[in-house]
Amino acid sequence: MTTANYPSLKGRPTVVTGGATGIGAAIVRRFVAEGASVAFIDIDREAGLRLAAELGGPGAPHFVQADLRDVAALGAVFAGIAAAIGPVRVLVNNAAHDERHAIETVTPEFWRDRIAVNLDHQFFCSQAVIPGMSDGGGGSIINMGSCSWHLGLGGMPAYVTAKAAIEGLTRGLARDLGGQHIRVNCVVPGFVKTERQVEKWLTPELEATIHAGQCLPELIEPVYIANMVAFLAADEARMCTSQTYMVDAGWI
Repeated sequence: MTTANYPSLKGRPTVVTGGATGIGAAIVRRFVAEGASVAFIDIDREAGLRLAAELGGPGAPHFVQADLRDVAALGAVFAGIAAAIGPVRVLVNNAAHDERHAIETVTPEFWRDRIAVNLDHQFFCSQAVIPGMSDGGGGSIINMGSCSWHLGLGGMPAYVTAKAAIEGLTRGLARDLGGQHIRVNCVVPGFVKTERQVEKWLTPELEATIHAGQCLPELIEPVYIANMVAFLAADEARMCTSQTYMVDAGWI
């Protein structure tokens, strides 16, 4: 596939959370291909080291193993990243975990953990990069939402609650940070054909439901999400902020 190239991303310090696998890994690969200075964070050390090795050589990404639920540690995490690649100018808040759960099994502790892993870090990672973005003349924060709550999917009430809140967070941050030339947008993927989704959820019945719901008759590959993220990070999207961009093949 031939894709657009964004010269403004060359050398731009970029952080991708949850970047070791799936959509996150596709985003890391795209920014490395653009020549950005990339760091990515993931709890999965083995997968992170594997991706870093795959993309080794000149322009190799900087991998940091961290649990983003530990928000008290994020200041130190981002200080280390800034020391390695420079003050962050692009933040992609991608990390999430779509564990299914029945209403009757949810405890207060499980609820808080699901909100922490899917929502809280998007705010606190943003908080950590705002000073550097402001000092550098601006930046782009891209939050990853979900089609799940738009479609009214069941079996994961804490997850859909967190993902719905991300769109509100996006608009609030965009309003507060616009004066500092920091743009904040949300990308909402449809069903994306990652290894995890295929292994855990993609049955013939679900695939038939997806094809019936989408306008376009093919499953979405992770690279298409990465393409949208790269555009929103680039100077070509200079006047794009406080918006939600669907990459869902027309399902929602």
